Amino acid sequence: MRSFFHRHQPHACLPCWAKAGLGTFAAFLAAALIGDVADATMIIAPMGASAVLIFGIPESPLSQPAHVIGGHVIAALVALAADHILPPGPWSLAGTVGFVIFLVGLMRLSHPPAGATALVVMTTHPAWSFVFTPVLSGALTLLLVALLVHRLPPRSVYPLPVPGKTSGE
Repeated sequence: MRSFFHRHQPHACLPCWAKAGLGTFAAFLAAALIGDVADATMIIAPMGASAVLIFGIPESPLSQPAHVIGGHVIAALVALAADHILPPGPWSLAGTVGFVIFLVGLMRLSHPPAGATALVVMTTHPAWSFVFTPVLSGALTLLLVALLVHRLPPRSVYPLPVPGKTSGE
């Protein structure tokens, strides 16, 4: 039972997590202000979980830009298609989320909050424009802010370099 409650993360780096909190604040403030100007929603609940990964654990493969954008966009597209084709109900909701997880895993674009994006689509039934605003625009805003924030001390390498490639390639 003790291993069940054991914290598997290393000891917290106070400056790192403070920067993660400030980065998240800046990203959501930017998304909200841009959304106000554009009269478009750029924030959905799964983006909060994305921010934990992007700002708090930038070294994770699941936090990398391709995973964030790919996971959310694929989840939204698949769920929108399912929402328009399948009859509503628990079977289509569960099947869609399961299929999204399978597909992004198969494509090597796993991003856990993408499962929540599929749930949002299946429970709110948005229009196809949902892929662009809030999904793509929100993900891009988080990533652009992350590129800036991770250059502040304590500096983080973000995004991770492509394995086997040098920076000049």
